[in-house]
Order: sequence, then structure tokens, then C-alpha cells
Amino acid sequence: MKLTLTTILLAALLGGCVNQIEDRQLGDEGWKSLFNGKDLSGWEVKCLPQDREKVFWKVNNGAIECNSIGEPKHNYVWLVTEKEFANCEFRLKFQVFQFSKGNSGVQFRSRYDDSDSAPNGGWLNGPQIDIHPPMPLRTGLIYDETQGVRRWIHPSLKDSMIVVEHAPPSAHYTELKYADDDPDAWNALGLICDGMKIKTLINGRIISDYDATGILDDEVHRAHNVGIRGKFALQLHTNDELLIRFKDIEILEKDYRISLP
Repeated sequence: MKLTLTTILLAALLGGCVNQIEDRQLGDEGWKSLFNGKDLSGWEVKCLPQDREKVFWKVNNGAIECNSIGEPKHNYVWLVTEKEFANCEFRLKFQVFQFSKGNSGVQFRSRYDDSDSAPNGGWLNGPQIDIHPPMPLRTGLIYDETQGVRRWIHPSLKDSMIVVEHAPPSAHYTELKYADDDPDAWNALGLICDGMKIKTLINGRIISDYDATGILDDEVHRAHNVGIRGKFALQLHTNDELLIRFKDIEILEKDYRISLP
């Protein structure tokens, strides 16, 4: 194809937009660490009473590791920040393995409910960025774990069932690096929360660009005090044998009043 001046200029312009997003993700000014690399200070495990003595979450070689390989008899077990956040940019690196078929995710603006009305006596309400090593195109999509909702909200589906055809075009390009044979293989996850405008990034590519107006700020979410403000959490899915690691967990709190690029 013959390159015209217009084509070259357009390519340069688009390249600049991509770099701007990447720079926004990689900038250091104002960023704060949520993990000290040594212990789980600032985090707490939330789960049902029967799982409290099971140690799935720990620090291993400077990373937060969840390891339930060989121990599938458990309910959901979450590692939750003690602090809560609203508008922000958030980033971390995660390591996954092809042999590990379990599901995980990063919850945001979420809150644990251990009241009598909570499912089975305990539940973490709020939206989640899915991480699913067996099916990479799910990674970066948004599932809502809130009681009374429990469905995919990006893409918008009626329940937890999802097939390839449901995924937005951006998700079909998602590739994950697996660490089975390479201990240096890590993936990058990014999140931008600007009011009800939510963006997720996996390895620098925007996966979800979602306006949650009328969803995360509706009566159901307000009743559970989630969707607008809440805590971050890392998930171990019920009955899964999972090995996953997280590191370089950082946040840049914002008071957004403008739309992000």
C-alpha cells in the first residue's frame, strides 16, 4: 500500500494517543504503593468461617501469592484492602500459569458484607475485573458480584455465562504471558475510574471502555454502598485450584471532573 502524507500523519496522531494512554499508566508522580513487598500489611482476608484457618494468601518472593493447588474444597476467599477508594488510576502486575485452570479477578469499589442477609453468611459486593488464564479474552472484562446483580456488565449479559461471541472486539486481541517456563513472565493490569466512566487495560491495551451510569450508581449498588466508592480485593474463586501472583500494586487517587482520553 502506498503511504500518503495523510496516512503518515494519521498514523503519527494515533501513535501519539496510544503513547499518551501508556504514559498515563506509567507515570510515577503521586502514585502510592498498596503492597510493601514484605507482608500483607494494609490487607485482610475475607471469607466464610469454615475457610478462616486455610492459608491461601501469602507473600512469596516479593509478590502476593494465592495458591490453592490441591485444595479445591473452599468457598470464595478474598484479599481486601483496609482502605477504600473512589476515583483513581490503579495498576498492578499479575502472573498466571497455563496448568492452573482457576479463575481470579480484581474487585474495585467493593465491600464485604457479613450480615445475616449476605449469601451463606458473607459476600463481597461490587464490580470485578476478571482474570481468567484458561480463556484470555475474559481478562479485563467486568463482572458485577453485587447481590441481586451477579452478571457481566461489560459486555452486558443476563448472567455469568459468557462465550467467545459475547466478548467485545477489543477482548479478542487479549494475550496473556504464562509463567510455567518463564519466571519473569508478568502481565500488566490497569484501571481508570472517572465517576461512572471505567476503563480497564491489559498489557497496555484498552479492553473495557464502559459507562456504568445507571448501573454502578443504581439503588441496588447504593444499598450495598458499592459501585461509587469502596475497596480493592483480589479473588480466589470458589472450589478453584489456582496459582496466581500479584506485585507492583499502586494507586493514583484523583478527583476527576473531566473525561479521560
